[in-house]
Amino acid sequence: MSALEMLPILGGVALGLFLSWMKPAARPRVGLPIALALAALATVASGELWVSWIFLVVDGALVAGAAAVTFLAFHRWGRARAGGELLAPHAK
Repeated sequence: MSALEMLPILGGVALGLFLSWMKPAARPRVGLPIALALAALATVASGELWVSWIFLVVDGALVAGAAAVTFLAFHRWGRARAGGELLAPHAK
């Protein structure tokens, strides 16, 4: 696996970490355009766009998925460090 194939995953991880520090209301406005730009960058850099446009969709899903997993993991890790409940926070 080459470094260019890892670009959407690494971009998604960076995006997830970046979004975890933003205010919740701003996350969709900022995250969506950045995710689309990262997907386009990864697709063009790897040369897959010239093969088929569907690679843009695949890289978009990779960026969004990696961002979501990173964001959720970072959020849960922060709650665990703060002593918050990780499972069923509203059920007591």
